[in-house]
Amino acid sequence: MTTLDPATRAGGAERRRNLALILQHVHAGPATRSELTRVSGLNRSTVGALVADLAARGLVVEDEPAAGGQVGRPSPVVRAGEAPVAIAINPEVDAVTVALVRLGGEVLAVDRSPFAAAPTVEETVDAAAAAVRRLLAQEPGRAPVGAGLAVPGVVSTADGVVRLAPHLGWRDVPLARRFADLLGVPLSAANDATHRARAEALIGAGRRVSDLVYLNGGASGIGGGIVAGGVPLVGATGHAGELGHLIVSSAGRLDTLGVRGTFESAVSRAALLAALGLDGADADGLETALIESGDPVVLREIDAQVDVLATAIANAVTVLNPARVVLGGFLSALAAVAGPRLDQLVAERALPGIGERVEIRRSELGNRIMLIGAAELAFAPLLADPAAHSPA
Repeated sequence: MTTLDPATRAGGAERRRNLALILQHVHAGPATRSELTRVSGLNRSTVGALVADLAARGLVVEDEPAAGGQVGRPSPVVRAGEAPVAIAINPEVDAVTVALVRLGGEVLAVDRSPFAAAPTVEETVDAAAAAVRRLLAQEPGRAPVGAGLAVPGVVSTADGVVRLAPHLGWRDVPLARRFADLLGVPLSAANDATHRARAEALIGAGRRVSDLVYLNGGASGIGGGIVAGGVPLVGATGHAGELGHLIVSSAGRLDTLGVRGTFESAVSRAALLAALGLDGADADGLETALIESGDPVVLREIDAQVDVLATAIANAVTVLNPARVVLGGFLSALAAVAGPRLDQLVAERALPGIGERVEIRRSELGNRIMLIGAAELAFAPLLADPAAHSPA
């Protein structure tokens, strides 16, 4: 195995930044040395030395590409290394899902432990720890660099304390510390919608933009995540992005936190299912049912929810001025039914000159999004300073 000399291990500040720059590009997708030279602005010899350093640390590998008829020797393709993985953990009201995700966003293996009722903290921790052991046994040779915890609730990112997860019945739970002690790896926690935003920004519908708002609609309500200037916006206590609790009316129903007239109290998956006369449906099934229905009751519910959705998006666009808004979960289904009407309403209600320019897109990642997003939180320290990583 290649070893790192002390000077290379330590490195100067500039070299550490350049190592991070190259690894971040490769993490977002394989690239040739020529491409890395172009996007980084560094010279070829510097890029070659940086790639060699990252390869010695086990963070990247190089593949020789097919010649493809081009003149001269093809540039090697640099891709994320195989060994480093992140542990992604997502507790829900009916299960806890754990996955191993490698650099580059590939979900290697998933283990889902179902529950008959909303689990306690102890049940969640025990089930997740057992799942981690099973996954690591299935994937020998993988080296966990950390874990990311995606929680459906209000989470303090500074200390990983779950302040409130109403559907789980958790309040002021030091969940990150519990998991970190048990798993023996660094662990960070955030709201589940924040994780989704990270994933969409990296490899989903938010690629190639630096300013993004993500909105997700699920059975437990509406969550949001914000990427500003290419960096996830978390706020002073980690609560930024709780866009589901925007007040859009002084009247209306109570939301999951007991606040009246919010976005999530008026735009509801349960209300759509009730109008359709369905007990349940997955995202694709709900979308198909909404598109095919000609029932006046369903059409009125769709119109009412699209109207509120447009107002909430317009408010977010006016305040945050994103280049793109990405909709996931049942909000994606609503966007499919609404068509151009949603874009028109947002343009009319957002600040002039901003609302007309924002792109509204549907999520591209499906069920993988949460796990990839949670892994991004675990990979963040490594991506910020790969020089601190030594091959195990």
